Amino acid sequence: MGRPPNLYSFADIDSDLAPNLRKYVLDQQNEACKRHGVFRIAVSGGSLPKTLAKALLPPSNGSEEDKVDFSKWQIFYADERCVPLNHEDSNHKLVQEEWLNKIPKEMAQPEVFTISEEHLDDAQETADEYEQKLVSVFAARDSVKLPLFDLILLGCGPDGHTCSLFPDHPLLREQDAWVLSISDSPKPPAKRITLSLPVVLAAAKVGFVATGGGKKDVLKKIFETEEGSKLPCGLVNEGGGEKVSWFCDQAATEGVSFPRRGSVI
Repeated sequence: MGRPPNLYSFADIDSDLAPNLRKYVLDQQNEACKRHGVFRIAVSGGSLPKTLAKALLPPSNGSEEDKVDFSKWQIFYADERCVPLNHEDSNHKLVQEEWLNKIPKEMAQPEVFTISEEHLDDAQETADEYEQKLVSVFAARDSVKLPLFDLILLGCGPDGHTCSLFPDHPLLREQDAWVLSISDSPKPPAKRITLSLPVVLAAAKVGFVATGGGKKDVLKKIFETEEGSKLPCGLVNEGGGEKVSWFCDQAATEGVSFPRRGSVI
């Protein structure tokens, strides 16, 4: 694996974790814009959008490095449920309500790539259509094996799932497709689409945000056991190594003996 992932543990989400997450995200934004003039990021749902709002919506400290430039952002979904975009189960609706709708009017707005609502009854068709959106952005000029996101931000389920990649599911073995469909999700709704594990691992950086005491058992398993290294989050750790960073609070890392890093700032 090379060097291991970075595990950060903060005393407080608002005053510690959020500012460090801001620095981390903006470092990737600034690097990406230097590389190719745009920042391509994939995000998940759960509690992540609310934490992103806390991190990214406060005003800049005045330095160029601390400036959020949403005009350069292209936002994709690491996974999505096959439901209308205004449905309660939609990750897009959650991201909109918790984060995007709160972006001040004077700031530029990011470009957001949502699923098509045309074939929601057919998860494979929805996945194929979303993959074509990725192809149009990442392979517009020439063919590429995998889309190279600048940053993918994920959550961690209590079972160790991430995106809509679940433990022991056949989708974990998929090597070629960029976007996968799942019709038997252990968590409702059953029909979803998700980025494949190779796409996640191809990203320049992968960040997890996992907070609360409900995460401590699975984090201990992921970071300290052979069994946990085979869970989807563990597979990202194994395959991504040092380009993977975990942003957690102390409740989530209680009892985890894996070495923690102090801060990004």
